[in-house]
Amino acid sequence: MVLTGFRPRRLLVVVAVLFGVLAAGVAPAAAHAALTGSDPAQGSVVAHAPEQVALTFSEGVAMGNDSLRVLDPQGKRVDRGKLRNLCSGSVVKYGAGLPPGLPNGTYTVAWQAISADSHPVSGAFTFSIGAPSKTAAAVPQQQVGGGLVGALYEIARYLAYAGFVLLVGGAAFVVACRPAAARVRSVQRLVVRGWALLTGATLAMLLLRTPYTGSGKLADVFDFGGLQQVVMSKPGAALLSRLLLLAAAALFVAVLFGAYARLHAPDGTDANDTDGSDGTGEAEDAEDAEDTEDAAKRRKDLTFGLAAGGTVLAAGLATTWAIAEHASTGLQPAVAMPVDVLHLLAVAAWLGGLAALLVSLYWGPPVERTAVRRFSRVAFGSVLVLGATGTYQSWRQVGSWHALTDTSYGQLLLVKVGLVAVMVAVAGLSRRWTGRLTAATPGTNRTNHTNRTDRTESTAAPAVAQDTSAPSDTEDTPAADTAGSGGPADPARVAQLARQQAALVTARKKRIRDADPVRRGLRRSVLTEAAVAVLLLAVTTALTTTEPARTAEAVKAASADRSPDANQPRVLNVPFDTGGADGKGTARLDLDPGRSGGGNELRLRIADPSGKARDVPQVEVSFTLGAKKLGPLPVALRHSGTGHWTASGVQLPVPGRWQLSLLVRTSDFDQVTETRNVTID
Repeated sequence: MVLTGFRPRRLLVVVAVLFGVLAAGVAPAAAHAALTGSDPAQGSVVAHAPEQVALTFSEGVAMGNDSLRVLDPQGKRVDRGKLRNLCSGSVVKYGAGLPPGLPNGTYTVAWQAISADSHPVSGAFTFSIGAPSKTAAAVPQQQVGGGLVGALYEIARYLAYAGFVLLVGGAAFVVACRPAAARVRSVQRLVVRGWALLTGATLAMLLLRTPYTGSGKLADVFDFGGLQQVVMSKPGAALLSRLLLLAAAALFVAVLFGAYARLHAPDGTDANDTDGSDGTGEAEDAEDAEDTEDAAKRRKDLTFGLAAGGTVLAAGLATTWAIAEHASTGLQPAVAMPVDVLHLLAVAAWLGGLAALLVSLYWGPPVERTAVRRFSRVAFGSVLVLGATGTYQSWRQVGSWHALTDTSYGQLLLVKVGLVAVMVAVAGLSRRWTGRLTAATPGTNRTNHTNRTDRTESTAAPAVAQDTSAPSDTEDTPAADTAGSGGPADPARVAQLARQQAALVTARKKRIRDADPVRRGLRRSVLTEAAVAVLLLAVTTALTTTEPARTAEAVKAASADRSPDANQPRVLNVPFDTGGADGKGTARLDLDPGRSGGGNELRLRIADPSGKARDVPQVEVSFTLGAKKLGPLPVALRHSGTGHWTASGVQLPVPGRWQLSLLVRTSDFDQVTETRNVTID
């Protein structure tokens, strides 16, 4: 970015003020779905087999019948294999039914889904029926979207962003800042390679989508059945739409470097116009004037058409990201998606234009001062748009100051802001070089001479090869080697001399260009900006695949609610011995959810030393809170089966360290009372 006419410190102040609104939001937002709850709860022990396993997510997800699997302790799938949509209102919930009569033991729940922002998410957890078993199914260690396929997909995602920036920003630089660059090969290659890079990366993402969101096996890129399903999904449709837009973009590029380049030929007219230098009369001069006016009108019309069509294409390409990623879900998607489009267009205009300016400065004729100043204005406008749109999107995904340092998303965002600040600082150096360039009048003639040399590069070399008086620097002129004083020249030798002369012209231009210390300093500062821009684009890509701070904070809060200290049942195993025959055994007590207030359920199981459930003549449970002088509070137990008792609506009025008393009588004379402490929140 080359910024002229303003102080970089002012921009830093503007960015700081805009960034300050990050702490203003309090409304929840989400992107990147996360599991916020489950029934049964993770790690819980339930007395009886549940009718189903249900999962609750932070946002809408796409799931199929195989997306939720329940495995028994031996690893055999036991769910009914049909997903149930349990969503109600704003609650996103899915479940899978379980058959009745499941035996006791530890069960594993493995799940995977596709977020509304196109990212795959997965996980696994366990719960137990009756009591935990010694064996359990293996919990999947690799998350969906990881491994080699995940790495390839993320590389393709980065290359797609880079291709978009080069294609859109390079074309915008030509149309808005330097039309003469349409004839510069380095700029042509930059834009064309940007188009090829974006097209190739989009095709790769489309093929990798099946293994990326499913099996994780690279061979599945050839699964055409899976590809068909991908195309029918929102991310797949966005990628396919991008390919169709790229086909139209190919036509745009052809016109830009074809008809548009010819209309900006060195003599100011298109290839069919003459320069009117034969001096045959006023009629010819009038005709030349009409041709020049007509060429100017054609240039103006074509420039307007390319600007309008290019803007539509660029906005369409940017929309393919907005409708399939973070902006499409969470808080205010109707506002966020247009804002995201503006953000991407501003990034492309800034970084892509910077790349086009860089290759123009290093490989091509000297860049006109007016072109540099035009790009300065475009870059400055892009930075202002980035500041506004980036702040809004950051507020959506972060929302508070502490999330900036407590989450990976916030930390990456701080790195991104730091890189932007570095680019603005380097832009200050570029501004100084640009100011010197504007004032460097001696270099103007040299620049104009170089431009004239470049304009005649394609046609002058053969002529110079046959006219040894043309070059002004004799040391640069190859020795003439004619076939004979009167005979025709050797065509091969003429071609060789033409190539040599073209190389000499290029070398002369490079010497003249590199001799200007102002332009050399400008090139170096722009190169530094471009290097930082590469890192900035990498961080931006990483942000699109990182769970937003709001979601991470919401999941953390939900996890705290589900923690053993708050939402998990209190489980106590109490050995006892009444002293009589068959007086030994173990009592297992489950208090669910184990918190103060009403609604607690107590489940009691009495087992003999072998672990088999057994009945006893009498069993009593009570709670006492000595610190508050509460209790003992007896629990009304109901016999529910051999060795099992239950009680509903157990009231523990206040949180604290309660003492549980368990009385077990195994005969008319043998009984014992055991006590245990249990913390209730």
